Amino acid sequence: MDAANARKLPDIGLIGETTDSVNIDAAGRWQQIGACAAEAELYDEYARANAGRFRNNIESYVGTISVPLGIAGPLTIHGAGGTAVYRVPLATTEAALVASYNRGAGLISAAGGCTARVTDAAVSRTPMFAFADLVNAQVFARFVGGIADQLQEVVARTTAHGQLAGVRAVVEGNHVYLDLRFRTGDASGQNMVTFAADAICTEICRLSPVAPRYWFLEANFSGDKKASGMSLGGVRGKRVCAEVLISKSLLASVLHTTPQRMVHYWYAGAIGGVMSATTGIHGHIANGIAALYLACGQDVACVAESAVGVTRLELASSGDLYASVTLPNIMVGTVGGGTALPSAAACLEILGLRGSGKSLALAEVCAALVLAGELSIIGAFCSGDFALAHRSLSRGEPRMRRKEQ
Repeated sequence: MDAANARKLPDIGLIGETTDSVNIDAAGRWQQIGACAAEAELYDEYARANAGRFRNNIESYVGTISVPLGIAGPLTIHGAGGTAVYRVPLATTEAALVASYNRGAGLISAAGGCTARVTDAAVSRTPMFAFADLVNAQVFARFVGGIADQLQEVVARTTAHGQLAGVRAVVEGNHVYLDLRFRTGDASGQNMVTFAADAICTEICRLSPVAPRYWFLEANFSGDKKASGMSLGGVRGKRVCAEVLISKSLLASVLHTTPQRMVHYWYAGAIGGVMSATTGIHGHIANGIAALYLACGQDVACVAESAVGVTRLELASSGDLYASVTLPNIMVGTVGGGTALPSAAACLEILGLRGSGKSLALAEVCAALVLAGELSIIGAFCSGDFALAHRSLSRGEPRMRRKEQ
C-alpha cells in the first residue's frame, strides 16, 4: 500500500452491519492511524465486544472512551407519579462536582424532599419558506394555519409515537417561519420531529395555493442546541419546575449559612447575570445537566439549550428558605437515541427509569438535581467554602474553613 492510500481512511457505512464486520472496519482504521498506544486504550476488549451495539450511534467507529462516574443522592422527589428516592449517576471529569450535587441532594432529602412537575412538553422544528413578496408570504401563512388537522395525519404516517401539538406561522418580510411543535412521548425526539417536519413541508408545498421560491427544513428559529430567549418563556423538550422549603437550622448545619445570606447572594447573582446579558438566572445548571446527560445516553450537545433556566430564592414568612428552579428546555428521553447503549442503559437502571413511561420522571430528576446543585453552590459562596472545596477535592489540600463572612 502506498503512502497516499495508507493515510486515506475507508469510507464505510456501519448501519446494519454485524459486530464482526464493524470490528474488521475498526481494526482497518487503526492500522491506518498507526497509534498503537491509543489503540490499546480506546479499542479494548469492551469496545470490540460491544461494537455492534454502537453501529447506529457512531460512524467510522474506532472504540470507546471512559469518563469517571459518580453517584449523588439519595435525592427525594415528590413527583407527579408519587414520591421516589433516587441515586443519580453523574459522569464528569470535574473534581468537586459530584460532591456538591451530593451535598445538595442530601440537604433536599433532609428537608423532606422537593416537589417537581413537568408543566409543558413539546419539541419544535422550524422550517422557513421564501416567497416573491410579502403578499404571497401572508397568503401562505394563512393557508398553513387552516390545515393543521390535515398535517396531523401526515405526522401519523411518519411516527407511531409523535403528535403535532401546534403550528404557528411567523411572517418576516417575504419569508415565513413555521414553528412546528411536536409531542414526542418517551423519546427525546429530535430525529422524530425532523422526519415528521420534512413530511409536513412536502405536503404543504404540494397543497399550497402559492409556491415558495425555496425552503429549508430548519432555519434556526427553534432554539435547537442554542441558548434562546424565546424558549426561556416557552418550552423545548420538557418544561419542568422543582421547589423546596429548607429550615434555618438545616441550612446552618449543612451549608453553614443563613436564609438571608442565601437570598442576598441570589440578588447579587441575578443582577450580575443581567449585566452580563445571561439568558436566565442561575448558578451552574450546565454542570449537573451535562453530567446526567452523559451518564444516561442523552444528546450532550442539548446542554446548550437545557442549561437555560431560572433559579429563585426567597425568604419565607417563617424565616426559612424557599428555593425553586424552572428549566424550560430539558431534552431527555428514556427510549431511543443513546439510551440503549450499555453504560447509558445501566445508568437508567440505577435510576429505575429505563424504558417507556419514564421520561417525565427523568425530567423531574433533572430539575431536582439542578435544584440540589444550585443550593449547594450558592451555599458554598455564602459560607466561603467554594475555593476551599475545590482545593481539597482536586488537590488534596486539608480543609480549613474560614469564619463566615
